[in-house]
Amino acid sequence: MAQVSSTSPLAPDLSQKLPRLVPRGRQKAAAPPSEPPPETPPLPPPPSLDSIAFTHPTRRILSPKDHERFLSSPTYTLILAFIFGVSDSVRDTPISAVSKDDLHPTVSSLLSILDDAEAILKECPPEDTGSRFGNPAFRSFLDALTARAPQWHSTTGPIPLPSAGAVDEATTYLTHAFGNWQRIDYGSGHELNFLIYLLCLERLSLLPASTFPSLALLVFPRYLRLMRQVQTSYYLEPAGSHGVWGLDDYQFLPFLLGAAQLARHRFITPKSIHQPFVVEEYAREYLYLDQVAFVNSVKNIEGLRWHSPMLDDISAARSWEKVEAGMKKMFVKEVLGKLPVMQHFLFGGLVPAAEGMGNEGDTGAAGGENVDDEEGEVVVDENGMRHVHKPNQWGDCCGIKVPSSAGAIGEMRKRMGSGDQLRRVPFD
Repeated sequence: MAQVSSTSPLAPDLSQKLPRLVPRGRQKAAAPPSEPPPETPPLPPPPSLDSIAFTHPTRRILSPKDHERFLSSPTYTLILAFIFGVSDSVRDTPISAVSKDDLHPTVSSLLSILDDAEAILKECPPEDTGSRFGNPAFRSFLDALTARAPQWHSTTGPIPLPSAGAVDEATTYLTHAFGNWQRIDYGSGHELNFLIYLLCLERLSLLPASTFPSLALLVFPRYLRLMRQVQTSYYLEPAGSHGVWGLDDYQFLPFLLGAAQLARHRFITPKSIHQPFVVEEYAREYLYLDQVAFVNSVKNIEGLRWHSPMLDDISAARSWEKVEAGMKKMFVKEVLGKLPVMQHFLFGGLVPAAEGMGNEGDTGAAGGENVDDEEGEVVVDENGMRHVHKPNQWGDCCGIKVPSSAGAIGEMRKRMGSGDQLRRVPFD
């Protein structure tokens, strides 16, 4: 049988008519648009002393409506302007860049006050209760601190304030920065009080903007070291902690300030927190790494993935700028934006409440308003303090009572003589 030629009409050439098969690439889902970080508002100039109506700071956020009023108030903007201003002042700045030889007098006095507070801590040793929960000797420490605080701001003290009202306001925020006397706990709300204490001094024209880097890199780390001693001495319970699923049991601001410090660092990346050598070598210079090192030291299992999964997730960020932006968003949403945190916030004359907010002395529903059940229920606890319970919260508006991780590892070290012998379990 004769072969059919390729040019024969019986076998047409279709190579130019059929489309070429091209492998179809996997289509990537469009990433949702990223919400921009909150901007740093301009910090208003300090008010004149004659315009300030000094008053003892009290709780004014007593209902969801009060919280909404706060979030749209000038005081909310003032707090953001100050805290973000302090954070912005240390971008790309290690701790060693701040000279200790030429400090502002108020900054030097703040450091001496914190040294004095540490001396008080040593005068109030913890009781040997054998419990991992809060040590009652903490109340003696806080009582002694509260008694000493007005002396620090008297006419002969290291930071003299212009009036008795100013002393009362500033020292109230300062003493609330060390934890809660009744619950023997500590959390980001108490840490916030320390920054509000500094804000009070700024409002009184004692801390100009030129001091902001030293506040972030000298004063705040000194407070942080003192609070670690307080936490490990008295086993302060984490206020509002729901286990390992938060950023940190106690602190938030070291991560915000620390991320700003590391912005555009040449070789330390967010993933570097998993490298023990980098953390150990640079913890003295960067607050973020220093806080990671402390968290690792008080957990009874190795690895951020197990004991701090949120920090582990954040380490996957592409840059420290992304981390810094995320921390600013988190501060707005998880600290200032959380009613269970902010219902304990105090307002006075230097940090005033918004018009229409409730008063602790009012009777009935918070601020005299009817609180809708869908927004939250105002209840009075056994200590006479009113709190808002929301339907989707845990049973306790201030968090579930859990032992301090510092207390757990402290008691185990007492019994076993070495932290290296701890039983490795993935939960506190």
